[in-house]
Amino acid sequence: MILDDFMPVWQFRERHAIRIAAPPARVFTAIKNVRANEIFLFKTMTWIRRGGRNISKSILNPGDDAPLLDVATRSGFISLADDAPRELVVGTVVIAPPGIDCAPTPQMFTTTLAPGYALAAMNFLVTPDGRNGSLVSTETRVFANSPSARRRFARYWRLIYPGSALIRRMWLRAVKRRATRG
Repeated sequence: MILDDFMPVWQFRERHAIRIAAPPARVFTAIKNVRANEIFLFKTMTWIRRGGRNISKSILNPGDDAPLLDVATRSGFISLADDAPRELVVGTVVIAPPGIDCAPTPQMFTTTLAPGYALAAMNFLVTPDGRNGSLVSTETRVFANSPSARRRFARYWRLIYPGSALIRRMWLRAVKRRATRG
């Protein structure tokens, strides 16, 4: 997996998978085109996460007019890999040291950073199943490079993990619906 190149070590992880009766190329296109309104409970969960506040377009307030991954990469996430039709990887800085406002770069995921960072990387991996279908997984990994960043993220993870896991499973179902439409 290309995800291993960007995040070979992590402390926090979630992984979900689904079988889709569609070839990898169609599934990969579906992954790239799913919109927030296609993911059951996505808007409700992100509304809760942002405390009901009205914020500018971002992954927490994506609207319905653009694919969710496009919104993500315009608002805090970066594309780390796009190996169509096999794997797509995005990443973000979840925690940065106090006073540092930094946009993520691919180099942040492959070099040693000063203490105080937590980086997250997420992929979609599409594998042919041998029957003109696909096995599709999504995995999220988070690496915190200091004890204080790890403690900070652990508190956050305990709060958001149930909703995050639900969103990932619903996202895979949305990919399946989009990929198998007539």
